[in-house]
Amino acid sequence: MNAPLIRRPFDVEALRAQFPILAREANGRALVYLDNAASAQKPDAVIEAMAAQMRGAYANVHRGLHTLANETTEAFEAARSKVARFINAPTPESIVFTKGGTQAINIVAAGLDIKPGDEIVLSVMEHHSNIVPWHFLRERKGAVLRWLDIDDDGGIDLGALDALIGPRTKLVAITHMSNVLGTKTPAAEIARVAHAKGAKVLFDGCQAAVHDRVDVQAIDADFYVFTGHKLYGPTGIGVLYGKRDVLAAMAPFEGGGEMIDVVERERVTYNEPPHRFEAGTPPIIEAIGLGAAIDWLTSQDRAAIATHEAALRDRAMAALRELNWVKLHGAAPEKGAIVAFSVVGAHPHDVAQILDRQGVAIRAGHHCAQPLMERLGVTATARASFACYNRLAEVDALIEALHKARKLLS
Repeated sequence: MNAPLIRRPFDVEALRAQFPILAREANGRALVYLDNAASAQKPDAVIEAMAAQMRGAYANVHRGLHTLANETTEAFEAARSKVARFINAPTPESIVFTKGGTQAINIVAAGLDIKPGDEIVLSVMEHHSNIVPWHFLRERKGAVLRWLDIDDDGGIDLGALDALIGPRTKLVAITHMSNVLGTKTPAAEIARVAHAKGAKVLFDGCQAAVHDRVDVQAIDADFYVFTGHKLYGPTGIGVLYGKRDVLAAMAPFEGGGEMIDVVERERVTYNEPPHRFEAGTPPIIEAIGLGAAIDWLTSQDRAAIATHEAALRDRAMAALRELNWVKLHGAAPEKGAIVAFSVVGAHPHDVAQILDRQGVAIRAGHHCAQPLMERLGVTATARASFACYNRLAEVDALIEALHKARKLLS
């Protein structure tokens, strides 16, 4: 008989010890890093994996015939397989390595066959990286952008989405988790509504892939994108997942080496996906670093991490609700560990700078989400975003720092 599984309490201190930067100070105080939605810190496992590859087995990938090239290619393609397993993609060949989530969306935008009058449906809470590429299609090809509103808590209405999708809708492009409000969108239901009307669907998973288990087959995503640097991995690496037949029908984004089959003076033929979309030397070390980040994250107790992050979110929101001089933005059910707020009578930039003097790092601004700021009736907000390594006591440090900031700003 198998022994019962014993679930140990989540040990945030043991986890923090794997992130060397968290031991440093900021402005003479212990660092409280609450800017994780912008970029997360890196564990030793990622740092060492990248350094080890550069020290011991670096060369360019795919076309070399020598040992170092073969070893590096093997590590690079192993990272692709890790990504595929991480999001339950049916095959590694459906994974395209990009330089980030932004480039991944641009690849899709450039590869779609868009005619004048074709429609792209977006929500008002999209990051600019999931807005501007579609504006390119509006400017250059005559596409029409249609906008899905949110309710006052930051939730979306599937009925309203259904009403927006028409016979000319080519794509529904929507966040899987808002980078400002933390809203988690019902991806499977969104895909069902879109597919029922013949539209494809793209999910921006740059936040969701960090905090939730993603299954691209279960949600029936045509495209799914995320980035490495928010996922405890390096910058300069991102992922585009696409259904194989959809990728195969798309035109390449950039031209150069690797993405070709045959190049002659009068013609060129293109490689199969994913290499069709990976022109030139790829981000080799960064892809290996992303693979290491995925190995690290999947080796953790992700259910315990999710519980811990929810506790951080709940503690922050409860404390901020007690302050009649703070306005919270976003209260959708089961939202992620991202808390946007405004201090009445103070600009978010001033708030963030005063908090920084106390060692508390948050983000302030429009968060690359200006249509959402317009919907909220503000020009900017402050944002505290939490990761697995944040302590509950760091929420208290945030609240204490806000009290000091208000005194200085009043």
